[in-house]
Amino acid sequence: MGNICIIPARGGSKRIPRKNVKDFLGKPIIAYSIQAAIESELFDEIMVSTDDHEIADIAINFGAKVPFLRSVNNSNDFATTYQVIEEVIKDYKRKLNLEFEYFCCLYSCAPFVTPNTLKLAYNKLIIERFDTVFPILAFSFPIQRALGLEKGKVKMINDRYLSTRSQDLENRYHDAGQFYWGLVEQVLREKKLFNSNTGGIIISELEAQDIDTYVDWKLAELKYQLKE
Repeated sequence: MGNICIIPARGGSKRIPRKNVKDFLGKPIIAYSIQAAIESELFDEIMVSTDDHEIADIAINFGAKVPFLRSVNNSNDFATTYQVIEEVIKDYKRKLNLEFEYFCCLYSCAPFVTPNTLKLAYNKLIIERFDTVFPILAFSFPIQRALGLEKGKVKMINDRYLSTRSQDLENRYHDAGQFYWGLVEQVLREKKLFNSNTGGIIISELEAQDIDTYVDWKLAELKYQLKE
């Protein structure tokens, strides 16, 4: 029993080809996730789940393990994070006779994750007895004042907040898309990462950036340099 870090990195990324090993300020972007996991000293096993031999070689070069390749079924565009985690946990037990109590699914394109962030989330999971914990980020503008557009006409989604000052509205948050800590037994039982006993740690806008397009990529590099 112990902790495993699972870094998903399939080879078939579409919007940014070879995204998981693309150079990010001097090294493959996946290297940042691997190094954060290593430096946190939280894990008994740090592995990359991939279907791609080049990604596997790079991951191993930076200190991760690739004990087996991901199945074809979980390497398509529709495979969920939960399915990848489930496959890894079951393969470790079936192929290597290894079991884990806690997992952290750390995304391969998350260069802003630090060892300290991983520790904060892990401590919250353990101390406050959550089933899962992940980082969340406040929306930069109050979503209560969201607008809709229909046939060129703009309208409030909820007229209740038409005249409410933005500073008087409660913060709302979204998943930062960086990692999920979880209790293996509970997550496998419920087959999901989000339940009624899920906790969150709040991070700032300088600690996260979605990277789905080339513009996102450049913004992430600029933001990363700002924080140094």
